[in-house]
Amino acid sequence: MKKRVVSLFLACLLIFSVVGCSSSGPIKDDTVSSTATGENGAKEPVTLTVWIMPNSGEPEKDFMDTIQPFLDENPNITVIPTVIDWGSAWTKVTTAATSGEAPDITQLGTTWVAAVASMDALADLSPYYDEFGGVDAFLPATLPTTTIVGSEERYAVPWFVDSRALFYRKDACEKAGVNPETDFATWDSFKEALRKLNGVEIDGKKMAALGMPGKNDWNVVHNFSWWIWGAGGDYVASDLKTSAINSPESFEGVKFYTELAIEGLMSMPSLEKNSAEIEGMFNAGEFATIFSGGYFAKTIKDNAQKEPETSILDKVGVAMVPEGPQGRHSFFGGSTLAVYKTTKHMDEAVELIKFLSSKEAQVEYSKRHGNLPATKEAYDDPYIAEDPMLSVFKEQAKYGRSYPSIPGWAPSEGLLQKGLSNVWDNVMGVNGPYDPEKTQLELDAAAADANAVYQSN
Repeated sequence: MKKRVVSLFLACLLIFSVVGCSSSGPIKDDTVSSTATGENGAKEPVTLTVWIMPNSGEPEKDFMDTIQPFLDENPNITVIPTVIDWGSAWTKVTTAATSGEAPDITQLGTTWVAAVASMDALADLSPYYDEFGGVDAFLPATLPTTTIVGSEERYAVPWFVDSRALFYRKDACEKAGVNPETDFATWDSFKEALRKLNGVEIDGKKMAALGMPGKNDWNVVHNFSWWIWGAGGDYVASDLKTSAINSPESFEGVKFYTELAIEGLMSMPSLEKNSAEIEGMFNAGEFATIFSGGYFAKTIKDNAQKEPETSILDKVGVAMVPEGPQGRHSFFGGSTLAVYKTTKHMDEAVELIKFLSSKEAQVEYSKRHGNLPATKEAYDDPYIAEDPMLSVFKEQAKYGRSYPSIPGWAPSEGLLQKGLSNVWDNVMGVNGPYDPEKTQLELDAAAADANAVYQSN
């Protein structure tokens, strides 16, 4: 009963807080296995239903093209994907969890797994991990997102990774006397590099040193993460029941990042924009640097093919996020694949996930959606290892860090986003002149809101 009450609480709260913004053996739940053969030895026809999000420009086609080799090898299996928009995905996923009317397989954002698993809706996939290559096949930072902290069960399999790195204009760096190999390495050297880059003129246009989205963006929490972690802070304390976003260390990370705008090193107008707009402005020569994901490398390459006369492909480089006083930490988000307990086709679902975890499928799907693979061997493929931009993400993967996989994280994320958005209001002078004490007050308020969620679980 207690688990059901907690599940309903999470479902209700998340509907309002999530913004449309992972060896065969005995099955540990009541999931039904369906492998069967007919009288002539042929396997019986099976239909797998799969929910995916709009991960690429043509999500259904790109998914089906990726799994075509699997379908060719398994002619008895039909896969029917349904693309659900991120804005409605949480409602549909949790409704499926509580109603029992669910697909066989669903994509889950990495921050959703613990909450959905706490609803007792997902099959334990840990007995099958050997078939997926074993836990060592995946990037270490992806694995915590597949379970609930403290549990030995794994309710999902890492599918792809969303991470961030620094994109910079090579021509701007050269003109400003900035060495990307060394000058973006630490917080201090990064700030000094921004000072040199600020106002540099390229093709008759002055560039702002750094452009980043502010509160009008779904990435707000993500974009603060490596600054908070780099200062020794965190979003959740080690007891997993207390917010740490208002700790002295977290405050220092938030302060360093936001005061880049106060010091004129980050474009203040950019704080009114969202990520897509910032990326477009970078392409147009408005900024010398921005932080973005592997998908932006795909955007730059695609633009070079479509409009070669305006391409900036040869002018762009990528560097790792700067190392803070307490180390370098790279945000690791993305998506996982999970199987609902209600499936009657467990064996076939496992086989499909096994294929999607293969190097072939990991690389092929990455080429289509632009995010990064979740398996180690995929990073050795020339598509990543020999690419000037994506190879930096390979190097940075060793510093990957994910959010705590606790049931309360997903509902708290919207509350943290609200608090950090208020911090940007302070920076922009929406309610009077900037005051770092106001930033601390906003972090205190966000911590109090998050604590109410963490301590209810």
